[in-house]
Amino acid sequence: MRTLIILTLLAVLVMAATCYESRESMESHEYFNPFINRRRANGFIPSDRRLEAISQERIRERNKAPHERQREICEDYYPCELYAFRHGYAAAYRHYFGRRRTE
Repeated sequence: MRTLIILTLLAVLVMAATCYESRESMESHEYFNPFINRRRANGFIPSDRRLEAISQERIRERNKAPHERQREICEDYYPCELYAFRHGYAAAYRHYFGRRRTE
């Protein structure tokens, strides 16, 4: 019984020592409002230039030149690709897809 009382007192002392909040932690304004608004957050965190470059690259992928789209169409069709190795992609596209309209 005596050891139980000693262990209980020891546990209370350990809890009081680890859970004590000092005056300095109460003075911090983050204690009451830990979040800041987006405008202030964007002011000191720099934007990631790589993400901007990736988004620009994706925009460029959507707006391809007509000859690039024709080349990709020709690469997907094996006989056209073989013809392109000998005569070029423009001639191969005209040979296999010349009568079709592209967007």
